[in-house]
Amino acid sequence: MPGRPLAARGLQRGVVMMRGIFVTGTDTGIGKTWTSCAVLGAWRARGLRACGMKPVASGCAATPAGLRNDDALALIAASDPQPDYDDCNPYAFAPAIAPHVAARLAHREVDLGALRSAHARIAARCDRVVVEGAGGWLAPFSESLAQADVARAFALPVVLVVGIRLGAINHALLSARAIKADGCTLAGWIANRIDPEMPHADDTIAAIAARIDALLLGTLGRDESRPAIDLDAL
Repeated sequence: MPGRPLAARGLQRGVVMMRGIFVTGTDTGIGKTWTSCAVLGAWRARGLRACGMKPVASGCAATPAGLRNDDALALIAASDPQPDYDDCNPYAFAPAIAPHVAARLAHREVDLGALRSAHARIAARCDRVVVEGAGGWLAPFSESLAQADVARAFALPVVLVVGIRLGAINHALLSARAIKADGCTLAGWIANRIDPEMPHADDTIAAIAARIDALLLGTLGRDESRPAIDLDAL
C-alpha cells in the first residue's frame, strides 16, 4: 500500500543504493533546505561523506566574495567535505523572484552542462549528494530548463517535501503526479509540520500517505533539533 513504512510492505532494506537525491517541495518556503540539511546530517552520522548543492538560487545577498544565498550556505555548513560555493550554487541571482525571471533579467542562461560539471566535481569528493531545487517542482530554472531536466541529468530520485498546512493534500498529490509524468522517480516524501497550529494535522498526513504512491520517509517539526528520516527506506 502506498505510504506505508518499508518494513510493513515486506521489502528488503538496503537493496537499492543511490548516490544522492533531488529534494523538491510542494511550494516555496516549505522546508526544502531544512529537510536537505537533515538528510545530510543523517548520512554523515552513518559515516558517509555527504554534500549539498543548490544549482540555482534567487534572493542572494551581495558580499565581497560575490552573491551568496542563505540556503546554499546552510547546505555547505551541513556538508562534509564542504564544497566550494561556486560548485554548490553555480547560478546565484540577487532578486528574490522566480529563478527563471531572475536569470532573464541578469541576461544569463542556466546551462545544464555547467550544472552537470559542478555536480560531478561535488560527487567526486563524497558518497552522497543532496541537490535542492527551487520553489515547487514545476518552477522553472530558466526559460529553457526545468527542474526535471536537472534531476534526470544527475540521475537522482526525487524526495518531495510536503508542507503540512491547509491545501497540503492537493499540493502533494499534484506534485507527485507531475514528478512521475516528467519521467522521474519519486523515492519518497517527507511531511513538514510548518503550521504548528493546524488542526487535525495527523489526519492530513494520513490522507496523503493513503493516496500517494511513495514512501513516507519522516515527519519533521520546527521544534525538532534532530529530525528522524528513514534512510533505509531510501
